[in-house]
Amino acid sequence: MLAAHGTLSGLAVAPDVVAPAGPLRLPGPLGPAARQVGRGAQAALALTGPALATYTAALLANTAVPAWHEARRELPFVFAGSAACSAAAVGMLAAPPAEAGPARRLAVAGALLELVAERRMTDRLGMVGEPYRTGRPGLLMRASRVLAAAGAATALLAGRPRGARVASAIAGVALLGGAACVRFAVYGAGKVSATDPRYVVVPQRERLQREADRAASSR
Repeated sequence: MLAAHGTLSGLAVAPDVVAPAGPLRLPGPLGPAARQVGRGAQAALALTGPALATYTAALLANTAVPAWHEARRELPFVFAGSAACSAAAVGMLAAPPAEAGPARRLAVAGALLELVAERRMTDRLGMVGEPYRTGRPGLLMRASRVLAAAGAATALLAGRPRGARVASAIAGVALLGGAACVRFAVYGAGKVSATDPRYVVVPQRERLQREADRAASSR
């Protein structure tokens, strides 16, 4: 997946590189052919992009660390929203406000996905989700919510002509900060849950009790 996405990313710049005003001019039909290849690569990136944004969540969830493994249903969506916010932030910081409409829409969608998935994750996990709500990871998680919400709200304001450049810069910085906070929060919560046996023993006892209750009720 990494090899495919990296290769496609390189090919995707072909339309800009071999454009009439680009740095490379290919002779004959090679220029138009390269541009077609680049556009096809851009379309294919829509398929590999979500996998690239979420594979780290899958790797974390496929471990015995309680805060990561038990969050396997929502963690990929949290990472997808965070990645969307990061991409949108870079778009708003780099592109002129008049051309950053898609980035602003992606920022709002990514922030909503991240916030909803993170809230659902921490609520569903119960006791195992305590590391996401307390200590340094909890502080980072709360900071990520504030920054994501503020970045999305400011991105909406960046669509207005007046002060668009400043609003885009503020939104981009906030979204990048929120994305960093949520990643460090998830990492820190996993470390906390791995060092406290409560987060392993108590869920195991609860599962054994549920299995015993089901066995007793089926008799």
